[in-house]
Amino acid sequence: MVGTEDRRGARWVLHIDMDAFFASVEQLTRPTLRGRPVLVGGVGGRGVVAGASYEARRFGAHSAMPMHQARRLIGSSAVVVPPRGAVYRVVSARVFAMIREAIPVIEMLSFDEAFGEPEALVGAARSEVITFAEQIRSRIADELGLAASIGAGSGKQIAKIASGMAKPDGVTVISPGSEQEFLRPLSVRKLWGIGPVAGDRLHRLGIDTIGDLADLSPMEVASVLGSTVGPALHRLAQGFDDRQVAERTSAKQISAESTFADDVVTMPRLREAIATSAASAHRRLLDDGRGARTVVLKLKKSDMSVLTRSTTFAPATTDLATLAAAAQRLALDPVDIGPVRLVGVGFSGLTTDEQFLLFGGDASDRAVADAPEEPVIVTAVDGVDPAEPLPGGPVAEVGVQKASGRVVGPDGAVTWATGTDVTHPDFGHGWVQGSGHGVVSVRFETRATGPGRTATFPSDTAELTAADPLASLDWT
Repeated sequence: MVGTEDRRGARWVLHIDMDAFFASVEQLTRPTLRGRPVLVGGVGGRGVVAGASYEARRFGAHSAMPMHQARRLIGSSAVVVPPRGAVYRVVSARVFAMIREAIPVIEMLSFDEAFGEPEALVGAARSEVITFAEQIRSRIADELGLAASIGAGSGKQIAKIASGMAKPDGVTVISPGSEQEFLRPLSVRKLWGIGPVAGDRLHRLGIDTIGDLADLSPMEVASVLGSTVGPALHRLAQGFDDRQVAERTSAKQISAESTFADDVVTMPRLREAIATSAASAHRRLLDDGRGARTVVLKLKKSDMSVLTRSTTFAPATTDLATLAAAAQRLALDPVDIGPVRLVGVGFSGLTTDEQFLLFGGDASDRAVADAPEEPVIVTAVDGVDPAEPLPGGPVAEVGVQKASGRVVGPDGAVTWATGTDVTHPDFGHGWVQGSGHGVVSVRFETRATGPGRTATFPSDTAELTAADPLASLDWT
């Protein structure tokens, strides 16, 4: 059977993937949710699932699925909570700091997955790799209470596919020399670089498996997939992958975007949305420590077509007023272009060589409008900024979403956003399970408490205040 021989490999690449990371962190910090079908994402009419627990996946729910569809699949047992990016970042940092103790150099792919090529495993036998991976996985489970799946093989491609097969909470190691046997029966879509368009093109040509692609001649591959990408994919299909594991370089672009429950149809509301996205992206820019030379505005219309416009400054800047003003100048009136369902603002041309203005004015006065456009990287999900603990996006027309998590309706009635972290002087840290009809229900618990008690209060009680979401981790 593939991967059963205890062969030794000249190199071993590991792919570590945290299982259902967003949902697992919610279940970790909110113990009542353990064992329940949890959906993380936007709750509006256009909400999208950012993460689903394994209990939710058994119903067919998965990431990137419309939230209304996922809730319909699961039924009344579904628990929907908004993303808490601040918590995910802290947990991710602790997980991978722990992994770095065993693998000093890792290549982060996202919050929850990374490659590693441990020097300790050079020339190791397959059984040694299994032991090494199990030790990492066990430590993450024992010390942090989270599950990870690990794949290992002679290259990145093999390791990543293997980790997917190890899910949930397992280890799969592919022996050197068995790469082709392992790859050949798999769908060609498993290969990096084969997306829906390329996959459909290959399918029409009768190329459905990785083995089918591997059997093509170099000329045939180049004619189907191009002379640039084709040869590299052909080598991967044949089991050759010598790409090195290296620390990832700094981001080329920083951005934030929001999708709205109701289309934006007026210029004032569009400007409000642009200001919100610019502010969210600016917070990340400050965290990054670099200035930006280019501002990109992305507008997705209700017909799903996308418009992007950009402007470039002579000097780089971190000044929010300058960046936001540039984004506003790129705006197109919804009356002219049609309803807008998504707004994004991105900053690129990132550099540490920021030049400060000596004589006032606006750096964007020297901007070049409509410079060559760059794609906007999606860094927010359905109006929820992952850098923020509470739902973001523009002010709802039916109420005011305050930073505290309280929503004040037009009649002055107070409700609380579900999932908001709160604290009470007597009961400690908790989270809002529901609110309405003048009351709010709170579950008081953290990672360390186990399932907590529920208490109900008047929505406008002064004793209940918004809390730092990181307190739910209860870590020193």
